[in-house]
Amino acid sequence: MPVKGKSAESLFSDMHLDILKEIGSMGTAHAATALSRMVNKKVTMPVPNVTWLDFQNVANFVGGPENIIVGIMVSLSGNIQGIMMYLMELDSAHHIAELVIGTPPPEDKLYFGEMERSVIEEVGNIMLSSYLTSIAGLTNSQIKPSIPYMCVDMANAILSVPASEFGRMADKMLFIESQISLENIKFSGCFVLVPNLHSFFRILRGLGAE
Repeated sequence: MPVKGKSAESLFSDMHLDILKEIGSMGTAHAATALSRMVNKKVTMPVPNVTWLDFQNVANFVGGPENIIVGIMVSLSGNIQGIMMYLMELDSAHHIAELVIGTPPPEDKLYFGEMERSVIEEVGNIMLSSYLTSIAGLTNSQIKPSIPYMCVDMANAILSVPASEFGRMADKMLFIESQISLENIKFSGCFVLVPNLHSFFRILRGLGAE
């Protein structure tokens, strides 16, 4: 997330993004192992695509600003502070919950029962924690995520939380596109990391930037 007046490209080179992609690869490998144990099935996750996106453009990657999606959000404290979210389509969230609890999804796709919410929050927690652990190792930092919070809303509404919180300091967020392959079914999702200004530069230093 760049400082106002500077572009993401001027602060992060292709090499830095390659390092972040490798960190993401490590994180997704850990996540795949943990998810596989949770659902008792083989889970594969290819190397994620990592890029910097404008706040207003992120919604286009999750079906558009008015598309209703599932978001799992954690607040970050410690040496790295900010917000991180895992976003997924409604169908993906219901399918994952179905695989874990064994009951078919409700007819109303907007409805998530207590057990479904618990499963999806735990999946989100596994995904987010795996990536945060990699970032913490890279930057030699302590990162303390909050209890995950799940919400179901339009993409713009969900993304307005980090935009309003940190948009005054920067105009981009780190976007990590990922896929989960489970029993020949692919689920698409994405991570959004929005560190505060101090944490952004700590990450930058961890990548070897001046």
